[in-house]
Amino acid sequence: MTDYSRIDAGSGVPKYRQVEDMIISDIESGIFKQGQRIPSINETSEELLLSRDTVEKAYVQLRKKGVLASVKGKGYYVNKSTVGKKIRISLIFNKLSNYKRSLYNSFIQTLGKKASVDVFIYNYDLTEFENIIENSLSNYDYFVILPHFKNENADVVSVIKKIPKDKVLIVDRNLDELKDYPVVYQEYDLDIREGLSEALFLLKKYNRLNLIFPKSDYYPPYIRKGFIVFCQINSFEFRILESPAEDQISRKEVYVTISDNDLYDLIKTIKKRGWTPGKDIGIISYNENPVKEILCDGISTISTNHDEIGKIAAEMILKREFKRIKCPFKFIHRNSL
Repeated sequence: MTDYSRIDAGSGVPKYRQVEDMIISDIESGIFKQGQRIPSINETSEELLLSRDTVEKAYVQLRKKGVLASVKGKGYYVNKSTVGKKIRISLIFNKLSNYKRSLYNSFIQTLGKKASVDVFIYNYDLTEFENIIENSLSNYDYFVILPHFKNENADVVSVIKKIPKDKVLIVDRNLDELKDYPVVYQEYDLDIREGLSEALFLLKKYNRLNLIFPKSDYYPPYIRKGFIVFCQINSFEFRILESPAEDQISRKEVYVTISDNDLYDLIKTIKKRGWTPGKDIGIISYNENPVKEILCDGISTISTNHDEIGKIAAEMILKREFKRIKCPFKFIHRNSL
């Protein structure tokens, strides 16, 4: 460990972390063996041309992780020879939701013990998103980003480009301006068209299609656009509703809900009127989850596989094989249609 060129002064990784990584690498390669004393803090700071405080911070961190043990008056010793450096990942969500929890759980499960993941939430706000990036550029090996903003003209691309390109993985939404970046994505306008097309023969028995698209929360506008195009292509009468208000609910019509809260309100109205989903009224819910399989004897859904998105993203990082992958979207037929 005498080659000071192993410390990259221009790297975004703090120098103390570079010292940590170097010692771990030397342990794993057999240069330092279990029980062996490593060079002192003073020796290492001189050899690497670093301040004593920087090296001491690295040694203390390694001791806290159990990699090194210290003996008063004698120095630091290798505590274990199999270290297994974890990949540091920043997972940046626009918000928490049921489907993002599914994505997160799958992502974490696939990574296992090979990575540590910190979750940040920016609530659709570009300034908050930028602060998260700028305050953690040097702390992570990868940034996994779900880019959704209330302002569709927000310059998210320039913020993402502040991160070294080889550290970025985009998830859930494809950004046209980042065509050469790896991504695991949905294609919202095309997806809803394809999902509804699978249900076309069932939809034809209803008089009108309704999309309940709330303004109180943010949802990708491409969903609404895809719904309208589907209805126009297939000559369906349609409406876009902001909520499932009781006076807007009619028999022999289909209601596509984006929000789960709107789905529950719609079901309350249906039960109050004594109607049967799939007979008196049709229901399709966006985004699959286990509850919808049993709710009202089964709610039909159109959805991508969020578990699969999380799994694919994690496998890309573990294998260092970064690609552009569109996740399939499908219709699941149940008794509500």
